Amino acid sequence: MPSNEKELNCHLFDQLSILEDLEEIAEKEKAEETLKAIAKKRKQIERKLYQKPPLANE
Repeated sequence: MPSNEKELNCHLFDQLSILEDLEEIAEKEKAEETLKAIAKKRKQIERKLYQKPPLANE
Protein backbone atom coordinates (compact mmCIF):
# COMPACT_ATOMS: atom_id res chain seq x y z
CA MET A 1 0.00 0.00 0.00
CA PRO A 2 1.41 3.40 -0.95
CA SER A 3 2.48 5.39 2.08
CA ASN A 4 1.96 8.86 0.62
CA GLU A 5 0.26 10.72 -2.20
CA LYS A 6 3.38 10.91 -4.38
CA GLU A 7 3.85 7.14 -4.23
CA LEU A 8 0.18 6.58 -5.00
CA ASN A 9 0.40 8.90 -8.02
CA CYS A 10 3.41 6.94 -9.31
CA HIS A 11 1.36 3.74 -9.15
CA LEU A 12 -1.55 5.41 -10.96
CA PHE A 13 0.76 6.69 -13.72
CA ASP A 14 2.16 3.16 -14.07
CA GLN A 15 -1.38 1.86 -14.50
CA LEU A 16 -2.06 4.47 -17.19
CA SER A 17 1.10 3.37 -19.02
CA ILE A 18 -0.09 -0.24 -18.98
CA LEU A 19 -3.47 0.82 -20.36
CA GLU A 20 -1.76 2.74 -23.17
CA ASP A 21 0.17 -0.37 -24.18
CA LEU A 22 -2.97 -2.51 -24.11
CA GLU A 23 -4.94 0.12 -26.02
CA GLU A 24 -2.35 0.09 -28.82
CA ILE A 25 -2.74 -3.68 -29.22
CA ALA A 26 -6.54 -3.54 -29.02
CA GLU A 27 -6.64 -0.85 -31.74
CA LYS A 28 -4.51 -3.00 -34.05
CA GLU A 29 -6.82 -5.97 -33.45
CA LYS A 30 -9.95 -3.80 -33.72
CA ALA A 31 -11.13 -5.19 -30.36
CA GLU A 32 -14.00 -2.81 -29.63
CA GLU A 33 -15.09 -4.40 -26.34
CA THR A 34 -11.53 -4.31 -25.05
CA LEU A 35 -11.20 -0.64 -26.04
CA LYS A 36 -14.39 0.14 -24.11
CA ALA A 37 -13.04 -1.65 -21.02
CA ILE A 38 -9.74 0.23 -21.30
CA ALA A 39 -11.56 3.57 -21.58
CA LYS A 40 -13.60 2.74 -18.47
CA LYS A 41 -10.47 1.83 -16.49
CA ARG A 42 -8.72 4.99 -17.71
CA LYS A 43 -11.58 7.14 -16.37
CA GLN A 44 -11.44 5.37 -13.01
CA ILE A 45 -7.68 5.86 -12.68
CA GLU A 46 -7.80 9.49 -13.80
CA ARG A 47 -10.56 10.18 -11.29
CA LYS A 48 -8.21 9.01 -8.52
CA LEU A 49 -5.20 10.76 -9.98
CA TYR A 50 -6.79 14.17 -10.51
CA GLN A 51 -9.06 14.28 -7.48
CA LYS A 52 -9.90 17.57 -5.83
CA PRO A 53 -8.85 18.20 -3.12
CA PRO A 54 -5.65 16.13 -3.08
CA LEU A 55 -5.14 13.49 -0.40
CA ALA A 56 -2.52 15.51 1.46
CA ASN A 57 -3.09 19.00 2.73
CA GLU A 58 0.10 20.92 2.11
